[in-house]
Amino acid sequence: MHVKKGDLVQVIAGKDKGAKGRVIAALPREDRVVVEGVNLVKKHSKVTHQGPRGAKEGGVQTMEAPIHVSNVKKLKDDEKPEKKADEKADKTGEDN
Repeated sequence: MHVKKGDLVQVIAGKDKGAKGRVIAALPREDRVVVEGVNLVKKHSKVTHQGPRGAKEGGVQTMEAPIHVSNVKKLKDDEKPEKKADEKADKTGEDN
């Protein structure tokens, strides 16, 4: 896979085309990734009285669903170019 957890990516195909976000999880066996704020789906959950705390609330939750890795493009981190540009601006400012 060309992306990993924490990479900044842009969606190039699908309903969220053009959206940018960080990779939350990479699923290499399925060739899928979960991107923050992309492919949001609603999941309905039932009230249960099982589990360690005894009760689970029901309702509708909005969460990210995985998308295929071929539908995302890795972007360069936006912090690194800014720092380089600032350093170049500082150097040119000192010469003047």
